[in-house]
Amino acid sequence: MERIYVIEDDESIRELLKVALEGFGYQIMAYEAAEPALEDMKIKKPDMAVFDIMLPGMDGLSAIRILREDSKLKNIPIICLTAKDKELDKVVGLDAGADDYITKPFGVLELAARIRSLLRRSNKNSSDDIIQVRTLIINPKTREVKNEGDRIELTFKEYELLMYLVENSSRVVSRDELLNQIWGYEYDGESRTLDIHIRTLRQKLGKVGTDCIKTIRSVGYRFVKAEE
Repeated sequence: MERIYVIEDDESIRELLKVALEGFGYQIMAYEAAEPALEDMKIKKPDMAVFDIMLPGMDGLSAIRILREDSKLKNIPIICLTAKDKELDKVVGLDAGADDYITKPFGVLELAARIRSLLRRSNKNSSDDIIQVRTLIINPKTREVKNEGDRIELTFKEYELLMYLVENSSRVVSRDELLNQIWGYEYDGESRTLDIHIRTLRQKLGKVGTDCIKTIRSVGYRFVKAEE
């Protein structure tokens, strides 16, 4: 049974999530604040964490950054759950290390779908073969990405997006396909989520990201391995 840590200061929402997600077969550890959740994660590593951003004491973004700096916990899939719905707020959350972002009010079925998608991709077996594209080196076994020898810290979703584009570099990948394959469901919410991930991925990869990840207008994206 997969263990999910839910950190939400609103008691009614916290209890709703606990009851609903337990109904989907998950073991739920619910917390009002980030500090006790982080301490318990060191003892029992979760399969996923759902963080509200506005929390008493340490805010959710700070907690996410701490997890991403912990060698044992950095690969935990994380969803941000928040009332903030502006694009800048989403960028800040993704930059902090969140893999997905869902705004309040939200549907429990949608949240459950996102959770299933992240867990499915997190548990997927990785190839042992090193992938090299120009100055970029990807180690699927360790999920480590380096560019010109420097390690690039990617979120779970950014890494999955990069790998999917690389593995399908022979063709243009549509926006709908990326949303379905990476997010794992028919996405009918904020379509800018994909654009935000692409933008932050390009920024983190630098010139190789700008050169290789091409936008195909009105269609989707293509990863270009060779120089054109």
